[in-house]
Amino acid sequence: MATPASRARSGYEPSYFPDGDQAFGHDEEPWEEWNPTEESIRPVRGRHRVGKQRGGFARSSTVLGVGVIAAVGAGGIATAKDRPPVPISMPDLSGVTDSLPDAESLPGVGSLISDDSGSDDAGDDFSGVTQATAASGAPVAQLGGEPQAASADAGEALRTRIMQQAESKQDEAAAAEQTAAADAAAKAAAEEAEKQQTEAERKAAEAKRKAEEEAKRKAEAERLAKLARSFAVPLSSYTITTTYGQAGSMWSSGYHTGLDFAAPTGTPIKSVHTGTVKEAGWSGSYGYRTVVELEDGTELAYNHQSSMNVSVGQKVSTGDVIGRVGSTGNSTGPHLHFEVKTPAGDLMDPAAFLRDKGVSI
Repeated sequence: MATPASRARSGYEPSYFPDGDQAFGHDEEPWEEWNPTEESIRPVRGRHRVGKQRGGFARSSTVLGVGVIAAVGAGGIATAKDRPPVPISMPDLSGVTDSLPDAESLPGVGSLISDDSGSDDAGDDFSGVTQATAASGAPVAQLGGEPQAASADAGEALRTRIMQQAESKQDEAAAAEQTAAADAAAKAAAEEAEKQQTEAERKAAEAKRKAEEEAKRKAEAERLAKLARSFAVPLSSYTITTTYGQAGSMWSSGYHTGLDFAAPTGTPIKSVHTGTVKEAGWSGSYGYRTVVELEDGTELAYNHQSSMNVSVGQKVSTGDVIGRVGSTGNSTGPHLHFEVKTPAGDLMDPAAFLRDKGVSI
C-alpha cells in the first residue's frame, strides 16, 4: 500500500481532481483522504500487510514493488562485491496501470501471499516478503549495505575455500612428486647397491677360485716335495740307457721290463723308499737281486748288483744303501736294472712311477 510517507520517498505526490481522476505532479489540489477497509486490503506473509488503494497508481506501484522484490528473491540476484546500494526510482506508470497483472499471477509471488498475517501495519516495508523468501531457501536480495556485505563475505569465503582446495591439491601433487622422486632414488640406489654387491660377489668368487687354485698348487708342490723327500733316485750319478717296453730279442719276454741306470761298478745303490726286504740273493739272469716291498704292496727290484748290503726281512728307509752297481747275470755292462711291480703283480714303467712320486730322473 502506498502511504504518504512512501509517496514522499518515491517523489510522487498524487492529487485528485473533483471528477475523481488521479493526476501526478500537481500541488494545487488538496489530498483526498483514503480509509482502507477490510475488502480493500489483502494480507501478505510476514509482519506487514499491503493494503489496496482505490487509486490506480497506488495499486499498480504496490503490485509492481512486491513483484520486483519477490522476483529478486526468487531469482537469487546477488549484488556485486563492495558496490554501494543502488537507489531505485519508480517511473510514471499511469499509462500501463490497467495492463498490469494481479500479484497472485506473478511467478514466485502468488505463493508468498497468504490470508494469514501476523501484523496489521501498512506501508512499503517488505521485510515480511524478504523473511518469507529467506525461510523458503531462495536467494534474498535487499536494498541496503548489509546484504551486500553478507554476499561479499559469502563470495570471499567461497573464493578462500577454492584457493585452499587448490593449494591442497598442489601440496598433494608436490608430495606425490616428492614421494615418486624418493621412490625412484631409492630404487636406483637399491639397483646400484645390488649391482655393486653382485660385482663384489663375482670378484670374491674369482679371488676365492684363484686362492683355491693357488692353494692346490702349493699343496701339490708340498706333496711332491714330501714325496721327493720320501722317494729318491736309486743312483746319485747315472745315465739312462734302456727304457721300459723297448722290444728286443735279448730279453726273454720280448721287451725290456725295467729301466736301466748305467754307472761304474761299485756305485752305491740306494733304497728308493722305506720298506721291507723281501728277496736278497742270486736270481739267475738278474744276477744278484734285492726286492723291497713297500707298505702298499708295491715291489721294487734292484738287479745285476755286484754286491748286496741287506738281508731278507730287514727294514730299510729312503736313501739307505742296499748294494752296489755290477754286471752279474744276463748283462752287457755295469748298470742297475730297476723294475716296479704293482700290488696286483703287474709290471709298470719305473720312470712313470718315480715321476708320480715327485722324483725327477
